[in-house]
Amino acid sequence: MAALACAGLLAATACSAPGSDSDTPDTAGSTGAVATTCGSDPVTLKGYFETGFPLPKQLSDEFTKQFPNVKWEVREDQFAVITQNAPRVLADDPPDLMRLPQVSELVKDSLLKPLDGYAQAYGWDKWPASQLEQMRVNPDGRRGDGPLQAQGLNFSMTGVFYNKKLAAQVGMTQPPATLADLDAVLQKAKEAGLTPIDQFNGGATGGLAFPLQNLMASYGDPAAINDWIFQKPGATIDTPSNLRAAQHLEKWIKAGYFASDINSQDYATMMSRFIGGKALFMFNGDWESGNLDKQMAGNAGFFLMPSQAAGGKQAAMSAPLTYGISAKATHADCAAFFLNWVATDQKARDIAVTVGGSHPMGPSDAYMPAVKEGTVTAATLTAGATIGKDNGAMDFIANATGAIYAKSWTPQLQKLAAGQQTPAALLKSVQKDYESQVKG
Repeated sequence: MAALACAGLLAATACSAPGSDSDTPDTAGSTGAVATTCGSDPVTLKGYFETGFPLPKQLSDEFTKQFPNVKWEVREDQFAVITQNAPRVLADDPPDLMRLPQVSELVKDSLLKPLDGYAQAYGWDKWPASQLEQMRVNPDGRRGDGPLQAQGLNFSMTGVFYNKKLAAQVGMTQPPATLADLDAVLQKAKEAGLTPIDQFNGGATGGLAFPLQNLMASYGDPAAINDWIFQKPGATIDTPSNLRAAQHLEKWIKAGYFASDINSQDYATMMSRFIGGKALFMFNGDWESGNLDKQMAGNAGFFLMPSQAAGGKQAAMSAPLTYGISAKATHADCAAFFLNWVATDQKARDIAVTVGGSHPMGPSDAYMPAVKEGTVTAATLTAGATIGKDNGAMDFIANATGAIYAKSWTPQLQKLAAGQQTPAALLKSVQKDYESQVKG
């Protein structure tokens, strides 16, 4: 496997079994030569991972099997906690490798190690540009171009999971072709006494942003949403098409299509209920595909949010599972070697698909494992190809600024779910918070 781990290296870069970790200075990731090994001496990589997701742990375990001199010291927290703690952790107790929330503010505060030096050494700059653009941040803090500040463990995508048995009960024999068709299925599920959608929306990072952004893409242009997320000058979330999307979400809420306790549900509760057959639909990401193939074998399906008209172009929230290297990392070179191994090693790519349920990062012609037809993983990978063909990839609206998810989207959507906020006021409030955070 070591040879595969070196497959992405440029010809000018030495490719060998792990040599010594050089503990290079902070600037080495952006300019000059970098070490492309983990060393032969014992190394302990400090990781800060997101709890509840097995992919990072299984990848790190496999990495240690292949490179026994590298051990891991891993801390795990929920994403909401990571979002709140990221600046302090990166400054005061810097891990080598960390699951990252929105990166612009972290870059402004010089808390992340730029990765352009590694991108050149490993050949990441030869990968499809769309894989990395969301992790590029320019000197003004705007995303989409500039130095590479993070890397992905895979390329994730969101859509709609459904319970096949419950779908059959309400006459849904194939995924809805239009938004109107989806509305009709939701109503049939409600009339049949089922919970049409179970969605987490409690805590600091609520899940109603998932269906809202899917609705935004059904009503408007995904590129305009990306402009807002990437902080393009003049971009706004308060548009007529987004208002229609928010109004549609409110219609679902008022119709009783969501579980009544949505504002107190956390992510784990949502997953438990869906796996237990308590709801027809769940808006979530392909990182759960492998889990659902095990827990609901043959009974879970997936489709992309339908457009307004049958056959229309489709869009989805699609982004790398973002990890970064601390500017103060002790073993930055080894952490970068791990990131390259994740994208290029055959076993690592197997894990990315079978455990993560998502498309691995890496060259467009890289090895892909065979996937059994009829599985959720097969459906999500096929959907990912559709998004690529339709150029419909969007970043997540929660990633527009470091605070917009916890401080604006989540409380505003919790108020909407409780009947205490209107769609128009929600968008205006989020846009006001956004402008304050971007200028700040």
